Amino acid sequence: MKRTMTITAADGRCPVGLFSTGPGKGPKPGVILYMDAFGPRPGLDVMAERLAGEGYVVLVPDLFYRQGAYGPFDAKTAFTQEDTRNALRGIMAATPQEMTRRDTAYFLDVLAGEAGGRVGAVGYCMGGARALTAAGAYPDQVFAAASLHGGNLASDAPDSPHLLAPQMKGRIYVGVAGVDNSFPPEQSARLALALREAEVDHLIENYVGKLHGWCVPDHGVYDEAGAERHWKRLLTLFDETLR
Repeated sequence: MKRTMTITAADGRCPVGLFSTGPGKGPKPGVILYMDAFGPRPGLDVMAERLAGEGYVVLVPDLFYRQGAYGPFDAKTAFTQEDTRNALRGIMAATPQEMTRRDTAYFLDVLAGEAGGRVGAVGYCMGGARALTAAGAYPDQVFAAASLHGGNLASDAPDSPHLLAPQMKGRIYVGVAGVDNSFPPEQSARLALALREAEVDHLIENYVGKLHGWCVPDHGVYDEAGAERHWKRLLTLFDETLR
């Protein structure tokens, strides 16, 4: 069951989708699903509904709410057409990590009221870095975080998620596309070192042969076998940490 809501976030009113199987006895675990670059849309709804069917209350916020009306974009074609590619890059550049970090406090408040249980985070593409940032910025509230084909997880930028490793307390899972220019091997090694030195419980897994975007069903490089493998890892992570 999906409810469409508008909540107060750091810089205004943010549309969100809230997914659950309906009211039940006692608190339920919650999950923030951080979108990829193409925005909230039916393809992400399918993923949120699957998590909800497993007993989670899932919040899917529109991270681009500050930008006014846009898209959502077609995940198969948006980066292949000049006009939509330029529009996407502009919106992404105007929505840095710090904005989502501040918004996450409000997302957590919503799940505290709607779910009441432990909270995890998962993000795809640009959302992957935001999920890890949530784990570092809110370590007492985010008990697990997963990044799937996330980019720039251990870059030279001052807001790179790997810099937050010393603050992380939850379990971390990172699923890496086999070849992904946004997260090259040197960044994977840097992230692994940061997490290990901070004694964070983590797993970084390479999905050999899968392309950036393989998990998302409306993406042009969607891979069913790889997506099912990610679901198995993700549900195990959340089942072991949030229940």
